[in-house]
Amino acid sequence: MFHRWGPYTLLGFGLLMAIPTSEVVGMDRGDWYTAGAMVATGVLLQLWWGATLHARPGPTPASALYYVLRWAAAFVLSWLNPFFAFYAVVGYFGTERMLPPRLVRLGRFATAVTMAGSQSGGMPPEDELGWVVFGGLLAVNIALLIVFAHLADQEDRRARDAAVTITELERTNTALQQAMDENAALHAQLLVQAREAGVADERRRLAAEIHDTIAQGLTGIIAQLQVVSSARDEKLAREHLDRAADLARHSLGEARRSVHNLSPAPLEHDRLPEALDKTVAQWAQRTGIRAHFTVTGTAEPLHDEIEATLLRIVQEALSNTARHAEAARLGVTLSFMGDEVTLDVRDRPSAQGRPARRTVHRGPRRRRRAHRPLAGRRLPPRLTRACPRQRAAEHP
Repeated sequence: MFHRWGPYTLLGFGLLMAIPTSEVVGMDRGDWYTAGAMVATGVLLQLWWGATLHARPGPTPASALYYVLRWAAAFVLSWLNPFFAFYAVVGYFGTERMLPPRLVRLGRFATAVTMAGSQSGGMPPEDELGWVVFGGLLAVNIALLIVFAHLADQEDRRARDAAVTITELERTNTALQQAMDENAALHAQLLVQAREAGVADERRRLAAEIHDTIAQGLTGIIAQLQVVSSARDEKLAREHLDRAADLARHSLGEARRSVHNLSPAPLEHDRLPEALDKTVAQWAQRTGIRAHFTVTGTAEPLHDEIEATLLRIVQEALSNTARHAEAARLGVTLSFMGDEVTLDVRDRPSAQGRPARRTVHRGPRRRRRAHRPLAGRRLPPRLTRACPRQRAAEHP
């Protein structure tokens, strides 16, 4: 804005100051003709430069010619009347845009000469003292010019540094946005993988639950029906049919609970020790094998998933014992030992049976996979201080 309208304003202000002071500085009619021609030249130069300012953003021969002609008009006007130095001030501004780098200092020096001459009372100085004053004012103007040029250079340097910083920030923001996009894509991929892993875990859980509930229930039902098929006593046959019906209802309920991922029925109203005691007692009544359950140590509440897993392990061990061990008696021990919980299942074979076996490890691998993820899991201290550890039965 200043480069377009500033010269008009300063030229007009210098003309207003020169009119009332013309007699003081000794301007005659010829000087006024010359001053009028220089004022017109300055206006025409500014009109021409204003029309081509946007088309010539950098130093060009045309801009250098404009600067030289404008300085010459300002110098002549200041020679005629020192108050025209207001117009000469524009020579300090925009030199980098109009002059080649090697001529910038020369252009500013020429403007300083014009300003020092007007400040010393007009040119040329009339005596030796006038020249001394002119020289001193010229030195002051040059010193101020150097200081302001240094400040301008510092400002330009800061502007360049700010531009570099802004460019670097834009590059960083772009890289950050790319990283955020990649993270969003990775997050979506992880969600898909987590969903697939959840589906796979649910399938494994259902497979294990089916083995522990429906398969074992069907095994018990088959065993009861086999007894019925060979029984000659109607009362005994009716008793085994009732047991088979109870097993079928129990297996159906367990299947429904597995589908809804609920706790096993024995744990619905009882904690683990009571549920194991009832499970062992019912198994003994159903199979006719002597069995007892023992708890050692101080019983503490465990995590629901741990209790369900231990109950399933005992159910599987009992089922395996009934099918394979030909045991005369069986014992189940649940031990609370400080920060550990251990489970022992031991059986003593009958006289015609095979040697005692490690019943806990007899089941399919899916059962072991079902309780393996509990190992090493951190649980709330209020519930338990350690994860359950399955231990093989020893010989009694």
